[in-house]
This record gives sequence, C-alpha cells and structure tokens, in this order.
Amino acid sequence: FMEDRGKGLVHMDGILRGNTGMGVGDRVTVAASAARPAMRVVLVPAGAGPVREADYVAHLIEGLPLLAGNRVRATLVGSRAQDFLVKATEPTGPVLVQSSTVIRIERGEGNASPSRVAYEDVGGLHREIQRIREMIEFPLRYPEVFERLGIEPPRGVLLHGLPGTGKTLIARAIANETEASFFSINGPEIVNKFYGESEARLRDIFEQAKKKAPSILFIDEIDAIAPKREKVVGDVEKRIVAQLLALMDGLEDRGRLVVIGATNIPDVLDPALRRPGRFDREIAIGVPNQQGRLEILDIHTRGMPLAQDVSVAQVSEITHGFVGADLEALCR
Repeated sequence: FMEDRGKGLVHMDGILRGNTGMGVGDRVTVAASAARPAMRVVLVPAGAGPVREADYVAHLIEGLPLLAGNRVRATLVGSRAQDFLVKATEPTGPVLVQSSTVIRIERGEGNASPSRVAYEDVGGLHREIQRIREMIEFPLRYPEVFERLGIEPPRGVLLHGLPGTGKTLIARAIANETEASFFSINGPEIVNKFYGESEARLRDIFEQAKKKAPSILFIDEIDAIAPKREKVVGDVEKRIVAQLLALMDGLEDRGRLVVIGATNIPDVLDPALRRPGRFDREIAIGVPNQQGRLEILDIHTRGMPLAQDVSVAQVSEITHGFVGADLEALCR
C-alpha cells in the first residue's frame, strides 16, 4: 500500500505465512528467485472436499509461483476456497504455472489438513484480534519473552458478544496462525446423565490438549456447562463447574495450554471462572461498523462473479446492525 512504502514492510497473506513459517510481525529476509515455467504439477486437495476438475483448477492458479511442499489456494465461485498441497513439480524448484502446464490432482490419504483460517479471513475485528494476539499468540510463539519479564502469560480469554459476530472464527484463526493444536468442545456435549462421566470427559480433553502443547482449547457456549452454582438446581452442573475450576487453576501446571471460552450471555457464568488465573481477560466482540461490514462483504464476495450494478460499498452502508453471519447469509 502507498502509506507503507519505504518502511521496509512486507505484506503476506495467510497462505504465504504458512508456507514460509512466518508470523505477523516477524522479521523476514527477501531475495529474488528465478521461477522456471512449470511443465507438470501434482496437487493434493487439503481436507475432505470434492476433487475439482484439473482444467478448472489450472485456470484458477495460472500465473502463480509454486514450490513442492507448499500450499496453494484456489478461490472457487461463491467465495469458497479450496486449498491444495503441491506434491511435486516438473522441473523441481520454484516454478510458474502457465496455460501450457499440465495439472494433475491426486486424491489425498485423508490426513491432509483442511483449509486454514487466517487473520485476513476475519473482517471488521482488527482491534479485537490485536488484543487477542497479545494475550494468546505471543505467549505461545515467544514464551521466553514472558520468562524474561518474570510474568505469567494469560491462561484464559473469554469472548462474549452477539451470535454470529465471529467468536469461533477468531479462535480458529489464532490456532492456525500460532500453529498450535486446536481442541474444540461445545458446552452441551460435555453433559452426561451418568455420575462422574461429564467430569471424566472434561479431564480427558484437558489431558489431550496438555500432551499436544502448545495448544488452544476452545469451549463454545460455555454458559451451558458453567452457570452460577447458587442458581443451579441439578447436581451435574455443579460438579462440572467445580471440575472446570480445578482444571483451569488447579494444583497441576497446565503448561502451554490456553483456554478460550465463548458465550452470548456472560452474566450467567459462575463468578469464580471470571477471576484472574482462570479467564484473565474478557473481550467483547461487537457489531461491526460500516468499514467492518465492507471488509466482511469483501471477504465473502472474493470469488463471486458480481453483476455490474452491484456496489458492495453501498450494501455495507444500508446493512446497519448486521453481524458477520448475517452478511454471509446475505451474500449467499
């Protein structure tokens, strides 16, 4: 961008950051590299999506430089994106896809990771993402900084806001950008009618996350499993709350495990969960303003062939009060 010229900055999207192993704000060295015309490229779809026609994919990635082992994204019609892993190229080394390049798509073994959510896939939440990065990404990527400062990094973050504002999306983006293991549980799926089953399930998930550290444990609809104990009639909910409190701030060290909770109604949560050491920080995810709505619409219309009379800017002006999920439905 014009305002960033001469500052020694490099703009990278999520795909390029993943391929180079870099994070936002890292220091990079840039060198020129000669890419030869690609004669043949073998791609493997990432995730379990349908295998597209090779000719169609070839048209979408024409002009892109590729390297074996890298990931490449083809933006399909309707803003959907399909990620591919570059299995092999001919010749080897950096190559440039041309109209004469033969593209071959092989079926994956089922272990290829699905499409990644990057920061640029989250629109209208710059301030919130910056705060969450300071609290979660930095401790996971640079734990030595916190050791040097002699402070404990935040162990838990509570995201609250209206449904559809992007709480789950932010958690997935953070997990991908930090290359941390991501564990997700919905509040209601923990609850079991048999005595002790619910607590055992919670302990298992925390144990798995601890083994695969650094990791992020995302608890969606946390209000379903951790309501105020004085207002709960059932015994199961009280035991689950007590177990969650012990796991989040017990005698055992959690290691590099960060817990992110998401709820639409934070006031019903047990107060013991909202104290420092458990959920250290609380971040409100608000309704986007006009600029935020424009960013979200741009993200969802990336691959859409729009008619001449469609003005995304005008749509962003007349959709006051719409959240991310509403705007996605509108685009669909």
